[in-house]
Amino acid sequence: MDLIYNIGIGAYKLAAQVASLGNHKAKRMLQGQACTFKYLRHRLGGEKGYIWIHASSLGEFEQGRPLIEMLRERHPERKILLTFFSPSGYEVRKSYNRVDAVCYLPFDLSSNAKRFLDLIEPSMAIFIKYEFWGNYLMQLCKRGVPTYIISAIFRPSQIFFKPWGGMFRKMLRCFTTLYVQNEQSRELLHGVGIDNVVVAGDTRFDRVAQVKAAAREFPEIGQFVAGASHVLVGGSTWEPDEDLIIPYFNEHPELKLILAPHEFDKRRLSMMMAKLNRPAVFYSQLGHEEKDASRFDCIIVDCFGLLSSLYRYGTMAMVGGGFGVSIHNINEAAVYGIPVIFGPRHAKFPEADALIERGAAFEVSNAAEFGAAVDSLVNDSERLTAAGNAASAYITSNIGATPLIYDRLFGEGGIN
Repeated sequence: MDLIYNIGIGAYKLAAQVASLGNHKAKRMLQGQACTFKYLRHRLGGEKGYIWIHASSLGEFEQGRPLIEMLRERHPERKILLTFFSPSGYEVRKSYNRVDAVCYLPFDLSSNAKRFLDLIEPSMAIFIKYEFWGNYLMQLCKRGVPTYIISAIFRPSQIFFKPWGGMFRKMLRCFTTLYVQNEQSRELLHGVGIDNVVVAGDTRFDRVAQVKAAAREFPEIGQFVAGASHVLVGGSTWEPDEDLIIPYFNEHPELKLILAPHEFDKRRLSMMMAKLNRPAVFYSQLGHEEKDASRFDCIIVDCFGLLSSLYRYGTMAMVGGGFGVSIHNINEAAVYGIPVIFGPRHAKFPEADALIERGAAFEVSNAAEFGAAVDSLVNDSERLTAAGNAASAYITSNIGATPLIYDRLFGEGGIN
């Protein structure tokens, strides 16, 4: 890669090292990367030809998971290496049993890329959605390794489409095929001379359909919602989201609330509980200190791994993140046929606009808009039903990206 790019990656690494002095997440990432090569030598035992699949974080992993599991089911003999860049992916999925090895991907320095690929000699490389690491891609290209990106989405604002983006356009030419989510992405790539593109859709729709089919039931939650006219699920919320949800909830006794914050510690949980002036309980207390969930109006979910199943108990959902970097996974809620509310920052997710256009979702920027959106659903049962049906229909209509990509990569005529 160009000198400027390599200087940038070196600066990024240095910044992470400085941040690690006070940031636990950065520290875990650097510690994990430091173990990668030793781990691979031990785990792979010199065996080559792995299918290498890379996800930046947990969200991208969930996006690629349907393809991983289809590959494992149909070709159990193929060896799969899964890598992450972020601790939020690795720490949750380091024991994922549908692949043969899981580790951090070291920083995209030329020396790391060469050493990593010398060690694993992959038969194929698959990147998920947003990962464009120039040195790894250039090395894969030089070695003739078939390389793909799946569920990718491109926007005019990205550097690939700027006059000064030539260095980054070189990365795009390293892919054997780019599987993109929509026609706009294909047209943008065509405009910069990239035509090895297939509009395949987004594998996240397949994933949320899988999750719904396998959704867990929680008797204590069933007891909690029994008889409630309306249940709002606050999913992956941050404080700005809760500043809309909780005051409204406090003033509307007809509403029950399941609140699942994106991150929590004792301070966050105490703050949430202090803002509530209706009976509330932590999920971890149900079945232990508290035997009767029905006597509470709010459950605060103080553990991970439940949210994708909890949406089934809602009549509507507020998905967090839209007042921060970006919204979290709104498809996880919409798949259950309930309308979704979220903040204004959702430019990277076309499903947000698509759901709004269909009357299945509502963008809100303040408390008044949030209250109006919830009121419109609570006070109009026909609108609530129509919005939920539209959400479900949208998800169903977009299922199918995984088998399309799988058939091209591994099916008849694909790479075997």
